[in-house]
Amino acid sequence: MSRQQGVPVIAIDGPSGSGKGTIARRVANALGWHLLDSGALYRLVALAAERRGIGLADTEALAGVAADLNVRFGTGADQDEEIWLDDELVTEAARTEEAGAGASAVAALQPVRDALLSRQKAFRRPPGLVADGRDMGTQVFADAVLKVFLVATPEERAKRRHKQLKDKGIDVSLAALSRDIENRDRRDSERPVAPLVPAEDARILDSSGRSVDAVTKTVLDWIAELGIAGQG
Repeated sequence: MSRQQGVPVIAIDGPSGSGKGTIARRVANALGWHLLDSGALYRLVALAAERRGIGLADTEALAGVAADLNVRFGTGADQDEEIWLDDELVTEAARTEEAGAGASAVAALQPVRDALLSRQKAFRRPPGLVADGRDMGTQVFADAVLKVFLVATPEERAKRRHKQLKDKGIDVSLAALSRDIENRDRRDSERPVAPLVPAEDARILDSSGRSVDAVTKTVLDWIAELGIAGQG
């Protein structure tokens, strides 16, 4: 077994708006582990493609964008996420509904997934990795020591996203967000390439009506039960 393969991974998967990104950041901070936001990588491919004038139907060019993606993740002074693309802070641009729709489209393209796979696996470094996405436990890190599949009702997820956008001064219809989430769920779960489904050995966790602290504690309790040690 290689040194990288021996590094423990916790996979947190789930649909858009389930809270997996926030929970993954909290868990990674608590353990003192590295963090991979795999969904952001697909958003960044879509964003970089748009900036280069590459259409979402140009699979070969999109794969090239994915292979050359210069990205890093960080944490701001207020513990908020920071996403950098080509040394430019693009957190807000990467979190728009347009970028999310583009991510869902490019994530269904096998050449793009192939190009990003080695990049994702490179995040696996000591002392451990918390990886969030849609196929971390089924495809990328099938040997993860803990697989969590986070869910929430479409209504709850739409309300969360609506609040996030309103806090940013973006006026979006709640009904439109609900339709978009339902359509994205259908597209992601029915796609032939790495569909959004829980791993057979995943623990299902419903975050509906629960606080971030409560959901984080549940995951950390599961980690403690398994005897997985962190540095936090």
